[in-house]
Amino acid sequence: MHGDIQQFQVDLRGVVDLLSRHIYSSPRVYLRELLQNARDAITARSEVDGAGGTIRITPLTEASGEFVVRDDGVGLNATEVAELLATVGRSSKRDIFDLPRSDYLGQFGIGLLSCFMVADTIVIRSRSARGGASVEWTGSSDGTFQVAELDEDLPIGTSVHLIPRFDADDLLRPAAVRELATVFGEFLPVRVVLETSAGDEEITRPAPFLDARSDPDAAVQYGRDLLGASPLDAIELTEPATGTRGLAYVLPFAPPPGSRQATRMYLGRMLLSERADDVLPEWAFFVRAVIDSTGLAPTASRESLVEDAALERVREQLGAGIRRWILELGLREPHRLAQFVAIHEVGLKSLVRHDDELAAFITRWLTVETTHGSMRIGDLVERFGHLRYAETVDEFRQVAGISPSAEVLVNGGYLYDADLVRLIPDLYPHVTVEKVDVTGELDRLDPPPLDDRAAAVALEDRAGVVLAASDCSVVVRSIDQSALPGLYVADPEVLRSADRNRTKGITGALWGGVLARIDDTLSVGREEDLRARLCLNWSNRVVRSLTGVHDEAVFSRTVQLLYIQALLAGHHPLSDADRTLMTTALADLVSLSAGLDVDTIDDAR
Repeated sequence: MHGDIQQFQVDLRGVVDLLSRHIYSSPRVYLRELLQNARDAITARSEVDGAGGTIRITPLTEASGEFVVRDDGVGLNATEVAELLATVGRSSKRDIFDLPRSDYLGQFGIGLLSCFMVADTIVIRSRSARGGASVEWTGSSDGTFQVAELDEDLPIGTSVHLIPRFDADDLLRPAAVRELATVFGEFLPVRVVLETSAGDEEITRPAPFLDARSDPDAAVQYGRDLLGASPLDAIELTEPATGTRGLAYVLPFAPPPGSRQATRMYLGRMLLSERADDVLPEWAFFVRAVIDSTGLAPTASRESLVEDAALERVREQLGAGIRRWILELGLREPHRLAQFVAIHEVGLKSLVRHDDELAAFITRWLTVETTHGSMRIGDLVERFGHLRYAETVDEFRQVAGISPSAEVLVNGGYLYDADLVRLIPDLYPHVTVEKVDVTGELDRLDPPPLDDRAAAVALEDRAGVVLAASDCSVVVRSIDQSALPGLYVADPEVLRSADRNRTKGITGALWGGVLARIDDTLSVGREEDLRARLCLNWSNRVVRSLTGVHDEAVFSRTVQLLYIQALLAGHHPLSDADRTLMTTALADLVSLSAGLDVDTIDDAR
């Protein structure tokens, strides 16, 4: 047995609460919905008799007690107004106005109900361009409405009258209405007029981001207002299949790391969102775009876009336009491209690691530090078929001092640079990349000539005793830089251990104990000697002369100063013990040169 079929009953109060809490972000959208409805009606009338084209807004005043929006669009008859305004969730404007998809903005029958977020009563008066009597529809927030035919002949079009709620009348007053009308409707293709006590005020104006070629100065000024600074450039973007076009303004400053530039998005020149983050590819963080489209679909709230095939195509085509700008700029104005890369280089390096599309056309313009100076990747791979790189800045500074001039060493210690260098063989197959090891580089150095080998070994032993307290061993090698007396060599684990030791000296017992346990744990099963090494350069005159120094005081103070000099040359921080060693060694050498005996010096202390 089957019961009678019944209609769902809609609780209007519940629907309004749903709109205000879960669909629309703010009651401010009421005016956007009214402007959209009015614009749709004007578009429909153009198909009937070619007339219409103005929307007039009258803000709430103490004298009138109501807010009014009037349009000279197609209007509604009694049947149409009942069907259109009594149906929730249906695209009834499209059916009644018989509009093609690209010519209307509203798609959901809930648009008018957004007005109940600011008003307790909505009154709509209308007269249809197709004929028929004038009608009046009155709806209340309690869920009731009534429709009546009027005896008077209203002008063709529609007027919406809002009686404000006690807590929302500020949104219907002149200051708020002027702001909202400008934000949502300043670029509409129909005339929007705000009626004020001082007379009519024009809201609409030409869209500078759509008329850049006819008025480039206005387009640049719009970008300046948008960014708060003059853009580096304005890129014209277009995707004809969806009627999408606009401008992408290149930022003259680096945005915060990881940020994604949001797009100001319009649909049919009506503002959809100030921060649509899905219109451009993620890698296009260096532009702020203003885009209008007639073919993309909005969500129910009309504050974002539906993620569909059309949006994916738009994103792809707009991204291609930005890539094309970069490539053309590199060909026509390489100095401007260099300026662009200098501003956004860190962000570009961050993204090319994960974005093959971006990496393919931008990597060659990025720069890295090398032993031959700062170089662009494109120039680097043209000059060198084999690249060696250091993982950290400390390693680079150590290895750079002993790197052969015929080779190139890249500093991978700066943010993202090591990842960038490792990416190079994928982009340039003829180039090979090798990661350097500090201790391995030291082993590559030639020992002193065979005739000098015994003297060099003796020097290693004597100097090693001097620096034993500094936890540093000594090796003697021939480095092809005679002006370099010595090089402080320490692999990353040694440097981390030194950092922990320095930290233990300035922290309390709790953290000192934690760091000591870390050292104990890391030392388990470790066979190598975890000490730094001072590499003395046998090609240096001062180092060779040390073999003839028999005064132990002079010898030890000289070795100590060479150790400190190597630390400073490698930009390594000096510990308290290192600073004390430097001060005493220097003072002692001065005293010894003055003829004082080392015992006298020690007694003076």
